[in-house]
Amino acid sequence: MKNSDRIGFTVFFVAIVFIAFVAGAFMVLTRTFPYPLFNDAHKAAGALIQQTTLSDLYTQSDLWRDARRDDRGVTVHDAGRAYPGFTLYTSGDGSYASLVDMDGREVHRWQLPYSQVWDQSPVGRAPRPDDRIYWRKARVLPNGDLVAIFIANNDTPWGYGMVKLDADSQVIWRYHASTHHDLDITPEGDVVTLTHEFTDQAVPAFAKLERPWLDDFLVVLDGDTGEERSKVSLAQAFMDSPYADLFYAVPSFATADPLHTNSVQFLTPELAGRFAPAQGQAGQVLLSFRHPGAVALVDPDSGTMNWAIKGPWLGQHYPRVNRAGHFTLFDNLGHFEKDNRTRVLEVDPTDQRIVARYTGDAAHPFDSGLRGAVEELPNGNWLITESDGGRLLEVADGEIVWEFVNPVRAGDRDQYIPVVSAAQRVAPEDLDPAFRSKLETRSEKSPSSTSR
Repeated sequence: MKNSDRIGFTVFFVAIVFIAFVAGAFMVLTRTFPYPLFNDAHKAAGALIQQTTLSDLYTQSDLWRDARRDDRGVTVHDAGRAYPGFTLYTSGDGSYASLVDMDGREVHRWQLPYSQVWDQSPVGRAPRPDDRIYWRKARVLPNGDLVAIFIANNDTPWGYGMVKLDADSQVIWRYHASTHHDLDITPEGDVVTLTHEFTDQAVPAFAKLERPWLDDFLVVLDGDTGEERSKVSLAQAFMDSPYADLFYAVPSFATADPLHTNSVQFLTPELAGRFAPAQGQAGQVLLSFRHPGAVALVDPDSGTMNWAIKGPWLGQHYPRVNRAGHFTLFDNLGHFEKDNRTRVLEVDPTDQRIVARYTGDAAHPFDSGLRGAVEELPNGNWLITESDGGRLLEVADGEIVWEFVNPVRAGDRDQYIPVVSAAQRVAPEDLDPAFRSKLETRSEKSPSSTSR
């Protein structure tokens, strides 16, 4: 080949590479075809690699954490100030829920691995192994029935479904959709929850929104059958509301999961009456949107959002209306102290004033970057779930009056502890007599797990 031919070929090759680079850059910047195909393939390959390279459940998943302390079970119990009853919690080491008495004795357990309910994920893929799946939230009913949400680690969508079980862990109904984070039970027995699905919907006002992206849905299920009563898009609720800019201003790290809705509370007429200053209406649902940093009210039938606020919290979970007409909130990252980043807030919805708070201290650090919950008990105490610490605590006037540390450990030195999620305190008098009698009998016969 002559030198002139070589030069010509080199110029031609460089020109082709340059044109391909320019075309590729244009395709990426404008997201025109075939960018979506390449982008989807890249995401799928990345997800597959991440799943297949997860070798250590304890250090490479968010279901286990380093244990911060050696003690287990009940470590504090001020019987004169704690609200008496049984406490339900779920644990990151499996698909089960434990009910313990005030001394930490397990009086009942519901358990059902995912593989015994379904053989694929809600989107039709092979599911994660059972040790990568746990119950994110569970609620016990007066007769011993239980409603629970399956969550998978290291998969997207990570919501895996919901079941209602009887007291013997037999399935009453199953709902195979990507349910996630939270559920609430209406006075009529229906179940309010969240699902999420990928969508390729373009949102012109949100140009940086990744595609496809996860949309969250507010779903109401028939409590007897598990059938859907209603389902509304929460992204659409935001976009159709006066609060749309909260959605459009989601930070860049969250453009594939812009809402990350993580909490639901159904407003009964009593709760709505307390929440009147914030335009609360019976039948609405109070929601927490982690990535917009917002708390809002949405009607589960129409999808109308008529109130929302963004406050001085960061990565929040679990707003709940309390007796004063305020709402409590688990503020995961808003305290800004090393190893003590978390706080609980009580917020006046009319002016966003913080009227009460609980923070940890050097002796009792309080830190959960993920998950977490707080509920006001009938006596005014706060039942708090510090998920990453693997512990539950009841607080009265800023003091711990009851504390329970997950007794499960793993590792060659017992150095790992499973996360816990969203505890429920149940007064014995609120249970059906037959189920209550079984629990009280087991409590009397079981050894105490108190660790002092």
